[in-house]
Amino acid sequence: MKKTLEQCKIGESGKVVEVGGEGRMRRRLFDMGVTAGAEVTMRKRAPLGDPLEVTLRGYELSLRRSEAALVTVEVGA
Repeated sequence: MKKTLEQCKIGESGKVVEVGGEGRMRRRLFDMGVTAGAEVTMRKRAPLGDPLEVTLRGYELSLRRSEAALVTVEVGA
């Protein structure tokens, strides 16, 4: 099932299928290692839901909800 990283529940894992956005935002995500094929796990959310923490390529990464909404993942496959 495909969903955005923002929609993933805590503990849910998946593979990055697509990175949306354009310009600087898209380049920033690529520079952080958010690329197609990367395994990602939702670790935790801040009390108000922003930012999110994910494990990606062996390290913890904090993303804004707006950034996580640009990342499409395949979960449960």
